[in-house]
This record gives sequence, C-alpha cells and structure tokens, in this order.
Amino acid sequence: MSKVGIIMGSKSDLGIAEAAIKVLKDFSVPCEVIVSSAHRTPERTGEWARGAENNGFSVIIALAGAAAHLAGVVASETNLPVVAVPVSATTLGGLDALLSMVQMPGGIPVATMAIGSAGAKNAALFACQIIARSDAELNAKLKSYRENMKQEVYKANEEVQAMLNGAQ
Repeated sequence: MSKVGIIMGSKSDLGIAEAAIKVLKDFSVPCEVIVSSAHRTPERTGEWARGAENNGFSVIIALAGAAAHLAGVVASETNLPVVAVPVSATTLGGLDALLSMVQMPGGIPVATMAIGSAGAKNAALFACQIIARSDAELNAKLKSYRENMKQEVYKANEEVQAMLNGAQ
C-alpha cells in the first residue's frame, strides 16, 4: 500500500501532526514522520524529499510555522503531491505560515490546508483521497466515512427537533 510522509519543521509541530496521524491510522494508511527544517537542515530536507518517491511515499504532508518554507522546499525537490499545514508558531497565529504556503510561485504547486489541527486532519483526508484514486478499498472507506458524517448530521437534527418540540 502507498504511504504518506509527514515532515515537520519542529518537534513542537507534533501536537498538530497527531491529527493527521490519527486519520491515516483510522484509514489504515501507513505513514512515517520526520522532523527536518527547511532552514536549519536544508541538506537533510532536500535529500529526504528527493528520495520520498523511491521510499514508497505517494503524498507528503508538510507542517511548519512562521516563515513556513518547508512545504515549498519539499515540493521543489519531488514530483509527489505536497500538502501544507500551517502551524501557529508566532504572535501572528499562523497567518504568516498560511500566507507563506499559499503564495508559492507558479510551477511549484503546494496544496494548503487550514491552520492547525483541522488543517492537519484535512491534509490526511486529502492524502487518502489522492491514494484512493488507485485503491478501491481505501475509496470505499472514504465513502463510508462521508456517509457516517452525513448520518451524524441527520441524527443531530432529529435530536434538536425533538428537544425543540418537547419544549413547546
């Protein structure tokens, strides 16, 4: 099975990355996590990104805060899809990271998710969707996941309606 690489610019990003790791585990998609910085360990980051495809990765999720060049650096070194997750690491609350990630120059695409844990969760789901294009079992799991979400909304509506009707 395809696997997802998760690269974080700092150990402090792990709390956010755990949202992605959980989703990937829930969908039985293997992942590997590495801490490597675009600025402090650029040689290691480039080497890891260049070898990612040969090491069995299908998608890379990159988490970083502040200047947040990690996703762009990784994307410049591989043809694999790179999904960026901005992390709140400064007084700007992650907005600096978000802007850094979405303002990639034409020719080096990076998909960018929301700041923080919601973004990490969506990055993992997006990675699963990419892999599911060639994995029927994973595609079925994603369809079931969406159906379950839909049923939860219907159930919540029924509960609210019952509470409102009981209050009259």
